[in-house]
Amino acid sequence: MKASALKNSLEAMIKSQVPVFIWGNPGVGKSSLVKQIANEKAMNFIDLRLSLLDPTDLRGIPFFEKESKSAVWAKPEFLPDTNSQEEGILFLDEINSAPPTIQAAAYQLILDRKIGEYTLPLNYAIIAAGNYETDRGVTYRMPTPLANRFVHLDFDLDFDEWKKWAYTSNIDIRIISFLSYKSENLFTFDAKSKEKSFATPRSWSYVNDILKSKLEMNLLEEVISGAVGKDSAVEFMNYCKVMKDLPNISSILDGSLKEVPENNSVLYALCTGITYALKQNQSIETITNVLDYSLELPNEFSVMLIRDIQKEGINIESSPSWKTWSDANKFLIG
Repeated sequence: MKASALKNSLEAMIKSQVPVFIWGNPGVGKSSLVKQIANEKAMNFIDLRLSLLDPTDLRGIPFFEKESKSAVWAKPEFLPDTNSQEEGILFLDEINSAPPTIQAAAYQLILDRKIGEYTLPLNYAIIAAGNYETDRGVTYRMPTPLANRFVHLDFDLDFDEWKKWAYTSNIDIRIISFLSYKSENLFTFDAKSKEKSFATPRSWSYVNDILKSKLEMNLLEEVISGAVGKDSAVEFMNYCKVMKDLPNISSILDGSLKEVPENNSVLYALCTGITYALKQNQSIETITNVLDYSLELPNEFSVMLIRDIQKEGINIESSPSWKTWSDANKFLIG
């Protein structure tokens, strides 16, 4: 299930208080998607990494109460107050990486919305996530009664949806452009490989942070290799060198430049750069200048550029040049 469809499904399940388990490869953005939903809906978000907990961490610690002369369980501080009226999401991450004793403790919380003497507030939804057993991570087979308490959904990574997210999240334009050119480098995880680092949406976010750190150029490739793997890092750094040949995008937007590069790598970078720049300035004049410039591009790049712009919700159909562009490319767009 693509991220957008998964997001819509999760929102419905949260509203209906139906527990959901999200399955996906490492680093694809499972926890980020759930956190995004919580932020958008102004809900509390509690992220519990069950693989890092002991059973007592979840159940709480008993203490002796003098009045009743019995042991009373003190709830963990990280769980919400039972009487809370606020809406929230209790996110149980890496649940199938937790030992069976932890899964057993979580079972009651998921099944009965309580554990020991603690009861989860009514306005809290439960979402869990984990990696596939074939992903070479530390996983334990989930007990059948526990598995049966969830609606199970798979997170399928889709490049176009990642690209849309990257634009809105201000990911470095060099990363977006490179992965538009070689989308297979977005996710290079291989369960059979012994490499310590590999490319995932999460590790490309690390590369974004690395580029902002202003690390010395002679160290950049090695550090990026530590995030996305040697092969992806070398290709990315070589691509960055190509981007130096980009024409001035501001001059394209103001209509003063008509020159078109010949190198395909540069053209990929250019299309991404124009889309990124147009999101910042969506005036009819600027859109018209971009449409006019796109007519100078090779047909396949012209169509790719316009489709990317449309995916970003930019209204190019209102431009007086739209009919001219449509007529020129109708044999490609049907």
